[in-house]
Amino acid sequence: MLTVNIICVGTLKEQYWRDACAEYAKRLGGFCKFSVIEVSESRLPKSYSDADIAKVIETEGARILEKIPSGSFVAAMCIEGKELSSPQLAAKLEQIALGGKSRVDFIIGGSYGLSEAVKRRSDLRLSMSPMTFPHQLARVMLCEQIYRAFSINADTKYHK
Repeated sequence: MLTVNIICVGTLKEQYWRDACAEYAKRLGGFCKFSVIEVSESRLPKSYSDADIAKVIETEGARILEKIPSGSFVAAMCIEGKELSSPQLAAKLEQIALGGKSRVDFIIGGSYGLSEAVKRRSDLRLSMSPMTFPHQLARVMLCEQIYRAFSINADTKYHK
């Protein structure tokens, strides 16, 4: 069974976001081993510079990289990434599993984005949209799309 993780910076502060992710995690249990791995976000001082932002991005990136084992397929969520339809994501997950990978890690960075080190480690740079979404909503959307992809591959009625 494929292990699928979302490795992300920060926590979900509102209960409704946590409830939504928990619902998709429960549904995904029938298709894969699914979990969300949170790493702590770094704080900026009240008055900060571009160098401070760069340090935050690198620090959060290092925390993310510590959570990725060798051999994992890594999909970094970033605005410059490739946009895939739901059926294309389903096909990609199936291709990964058939290709011998047992773990897929989707990465959601912090408020200022992902470090170049994380992007270099990724096997796929993936974008949800050219639009910008709050991190909490992006996490829920990614959970839903992963569930939809598995539903497509299982030929359930969820995807229309």
